[in-house]
Amino acid sequence: MSKGPVWRNFAGDQSCRPAVFERPTSRAEVGEAIRRAAEADRTVRVAGAGHSFTDAVLTDGTLLSLDRMNRVLDVDRATGLVRVEAGITLGALSALMYDHGLAFANLGDIDVQSIAGATGTGTHGTGITLPNLSAGLKSMELTLADGRTLEVDEATDPDTWRAARVSVGALGVVTAVTLQAVPAFTLGAVDTTAPLAATLDNLDELVDGNDHFGFFTFPHSPLAMTKTWNRTAASPSPRSRLGEWFHDMFLSNYAYWGVCLLGRSRRGLIPWLNRVASANSGTTRYTDRSYRVFATPRRVPLTEMEYAIPREHAAEAVRVVREIAERREFDVPTPLEVRFVAPDDAYLSPAGGRETCYIAVHQFAGIPWEAFFRSVEQVMVAHGGRPHWGKRHFQTAETLRRQYPHWDRFQAVRARLDPHGLFTNAYVERVLGPVGAGEPA
Repeated sequence: MSKGPVWRNFAGDQSCRPAVFERPTSRAEVGEAIRRAAEADRTVRVAGAGHSFTDAVLTDGTLLSLDRMNRVLDVDRATGLVRVEAGITLGALSALMYDHGLAFANLGDIDVQSIAGATGTGTHGTGITLPNLSAGLKSMELTLADGRTLEVDEATDPDTWRAARVSVGALGVVTAVTLQAVPAFTLGAVDTTAPLAATLDNLDELVDGNDHFGFFTFPHSPLAMTKTWNRTAASPSPRSRLGEWFHDMFLSNYAYWGVCLLGRSRRGLIPWLNRVASANSGTTRYTDRSYRVFATPRRVPLTEMEYAIPREHAAEAVRVVREIAERREFDVPTPLEVRFVAPDDAYLSPAGGRETCYIAVHQFAGIPWEAFFRSVEQVMVAHGGRPHWGKRHFQTAETLRRQYPHWDRFQAVRARLDPHGLFTNAYVERVLGPVGAGEPA
């Protein structure tokens, strides 16, 4: 245990100095840390990998890091059930599961998050038949404010289960989870460019006709940079190390970073730079293990907002957001990202109850982002949008409750598990309200 360190997220744009910072190595140590915090009248928050753009972690109370709780506890190859501690990262777990012939059914395009952080914020990949990562959980171990450990699953307590899968850390400390893996599989990947207009006109065919489809598009460019990935029986035929480095690191990170720096210093060049970046993104075809296709390194310093809207509004929303991003006052040298997921039933899942299109917007470090994000958010809200819990937004509990049919049921579970608001901070108070603020279910 140490006192007074500064904690920062991966992007360096969120930081805090907790009164107490602890790195427990076991469930028992988590319980002791919670007990000490409660006795000292300190609130408790948990840091995963810090891969969030929000202030969800920030606290002046007790901050727990679960990075030392990163063990695989059990693997059942026959059932595909995998039990792990909450601090293990998606990337580390993917590689370990592959050694047992197993895999995540889907992943996002970044895999450095902890399993508890990723599921607790509704993190997702792309694939219209595949829900977000939290839907792959089969049970979870929660340490509560009173020190009790609760194993939660759908069979024993379906109400708590639907609340706990996406909870933004407001119910307790997740210390372990059991997830449902699938047999390891190979993906054939085609990353290329296509006219944006044609991509949007044929969006349903592209989304429904592929296991995984998504795309990026730069403001001012007529192109979409599409990612089309499908399962294949072929053996992995990965890119060469040089080819992988050139595409994933040099082009997608270093060269892109340089383009953003030039655009930041000479704003008038941004439309031209965006068109050049799109036109030179090229085509890459390869076959590899699923998790190596899903995730790629992201080094460019950005901030991000992402909204989940009903799938049927996808093309219209992309067109309108592009128009906003092309306004001169916003100077956006970064692309929109568009992905699709299946519905699920977690109470606070942004994709809950509907086929969903996620639209993410970004802004390069050092360029003002708030006015741009607020303008985009108005469009998203008009389409029934729900923000990604780990990315920037300006919503409050008052506005969010209108978007979630089961909002009050979540709040009832929260009041039962954490009646005194131990697991709260300014962000939780803003987006969920005080404990007990919901109406009875």
